[in-house]
Amino acid sequence: MELMNVTQNIQRSPMIQSVETISVRRATAKDVQNIYTVACSVGSKSKESYAGFLMDDYASKPKYYQKFFLERVLELDHFYIAENQGILGFLMAYTKEQWLKYNPTWIEDIYWNPKFDMGCTDNFIVVDKTAILSHMTGKGIGSILYKQLIKDLKIKGINDIFAETIISPTPNFASLAFREKQKYTLAGMRYEEYNNVNYTDLIYHKPVK
Repeated sequence: MELMNVTQNIQRSPMIQSVETISVRRATAKDVQNIYTVACSVGSKSKESYAGFLMDDYASKPKYYQKFFLERVLELDHFYIAENQGILGFLMAYTKEQWLKYNPTWIEDIYWNPKFDMGCTDNFIVVDKTAILSHMTGKGIGSILYKQLIKDLKIKGINDIFAETIISPTPNFASLAFREKQKYTLAGMRYEEYNNVNYTDLIYHKPVK
């Protein structure tokens, strides 16, 4: 998809009247184009701390990232979309097995809080991306996606959720605020190199309740 089309799709997205009209379901292959549109709206070369952002510049490689989302939609147990006459946002989360497949030393790489209960790493979910159309943020859509995730995790008996937030080189203040809203607690810190850039990530944890 060309960047021009991405922008046009964002402008045509519906304005919701109430969060009560938003529904959540598992993503399918047919949703990939719209998922990519959402990602482009908050994942660009420029990063805005208070608006929130995704790490990648999605418009830079359309085919690559659309393939990425298709693979994750087909693979992940927990990939959800929120919709109201169109897709407004998505949440993608990995089970422990799925996450360690791509990040095998993740647990060992974290500088854990000495008081953190490492038993919480026995069976967990990592919420890797939560993205809402840029002009639709702050309306509670992310929280609606989380409610569905937690509902499904309770059924599966998974009791722990982790998520990462970038604080360097550009701090993601919007993500930090969302972690507080979702009642996460700081569990540790991790350094990573991605696309020749060094990042510092805070590792957050919350129990499934």
